[in-house]
Amino acid sequence: MKYKRLTKEQLEALHQEFANFLASQSIDKKEWDELKANKPEVAEQELDVFSDLIWEGVLMNAKFLEHFSKNHIFLFHCQEQFIQSIVLKSVVTEVDFMTKEGLQWLSDNMFTETVEMHIGKKDYDQERNAAIFDLISQGAILSDGQLYIQINSILQS
Repeated sequence: MKYKRLTKEQLEALHQEFANFLASQSIDKKEWDELKANKPEVAEQELDVFSDLIWEGVLMNAKFLEHFSKNHIFLFHCQEQFIQSIVLKSVVTEVDFMTKEGLQWLSDNMFTETVEMHIGKKDYDQERNAAIFDLISQGAILSDGQLYIQINSILQS
């Protein structure tokens, strides 16, 4: 398995896609039930292959990621050959970016000495999708990129 198996909730949400996946392999509901009952290892392999296919599609289309922690916000723009980042850090340790108040504080103090900002660019040290998957595994989430684009445009002007 290249990535990780989708959770039960994710698989349930993708029920129709999974049914189509099985159908593309000429496996109908009856055969799937027989596989689960009599050859669970084969059923597990099918779940793994399907999970990898879904992850591959998601990662291929990933453009922006965000990772929020108490005192840091990591914003990523995933390009084809490299990844760009903007890292915001509060030097005021009481601020918590995981709260609405912390984000308001950031908005009010963005360009003061209480917020450190670092901009970076790094070539992928592994295959692009694997690198993005690693960031997601560490807690980053897919995003529409609005925060990255907004901050980046301010920094460019």
